[in-house]
Amino acid sequence: MTHDFVHESRPGRVVFAAGAVSRLAEEVERLGLRRLIVVCTPEQAELATELTSPLGGRVAALHAHAAPHVPVAVATAAIARSRDLGADGCLAVGGGSAIGLAKAIAKDTGLPVVAVPTTYAGSEMTPIWGLTDAGRKTTGRDPRVLPSTVVYDPRLTLTLPAALSLTSGVNALAHAAEALYAPDGSPVTALMAAESARALAAARSAVAADPHDLDARSEALYGAWLAGSVLGATTMSLHHKLCHILGGTFDLPHAEIHTAVLPHVLAVNLPAAPRARAALRAAFGADDPAAHLFRLASDLGADMSLKALGMPEDGVDTVVAQALSAPYANPKPVTEHDLRAILGGALTGSCPTEDT
Repeated sequence: MTHDFVHESRPGRVVFAAGAVSRLAEEVERLGLRRLIVVCTPEQAELATELTSPLGGRVAALHAHAAPHVPVAVATAAIARSRDLGADGCLAVGGGSAIGLAKAIAKDTGLPVVAVPTTYAGSEMTPIWGLTDAGRKTTGRDPRVLPSTVVYDPRLTLTLPAALSLTSGVNALAHAAEALYAPDGSPVTALMAAESARALAAARSAVAADPHDLDARSEALYGAWLAGSVLGATTMSLHHKLCHILGGTFDLPHAEIHTAVLPHVLAVNLPAAPRARAALRAAFGADDPAAHLFRLASDLGADMSLKALGMPEDGVDTVVAQALSAPYANPKPVTEHDLRAILGGALTGSCPTEDT
């Protein structure tokens, strides 16, 4: 095979270990940070306080106001507070909401970000930011928002409920799946994406069977790290486009959207992406990755219906119009027929098959 590709490595430091949060003060010191604004959701304020207590006076303030999809008003308030505090860095504790808010601060102020993920979202490994305003989610890429240091501690995921562990893991799997057929992928991202899919698939049932299995949690977080890394290095396609529209327009829960939509997108795209299909077949041990993922997620208790998640039935037209209005990369041309098949199946929660 003749290779033709461009591969660009992203800067950043990753510290991965059970108990890695004990090194947080050391990592903050390494960056020379003295006045941190710590961001998290209201629900994780207690955890953030506990994890950052060893930092002492280096914490200027806890800002526990992160929200899903990073509303512009929430971002604006956090940016203003970071300036009022004279912060020289931002520390995010949590999942995509917290890390997304830290990115919004970094985008506007240039402050370095330290991320301590507690889910499998993967945002911590990307230079991708997202903001929601008036029912529209806008995303972009900016090297300033890529965290300088990411501290992965599988122990922090042990209390993640089994249902959220599943959907957050499928969210990570979506990053790996789309990287496998991204137009700007490379041999390195292909290897990382395939390994990510393998690790996430191996961990999925084990975590569901025993949420306190630290080895399974570590494998899932390892897969999520790889998934986030390839998401940051490649171009997002149809799946992420649809999830951004659905989340921004209807304020649906992020990880749950990914879980309901991904099998339907794979059913449409994989026949046009044979290498990606082969990699996912190997990772899942199944001939039809789309149907296998749907059935497994459903059997483990995930809600596979967008309608049940809060999407109105007449919302399909809105999503189709938005998706067709902005061209983007995909293994096959995006048609209205395919969009309606994907959204219709995801709306009702029916099991897809390839060549839908």
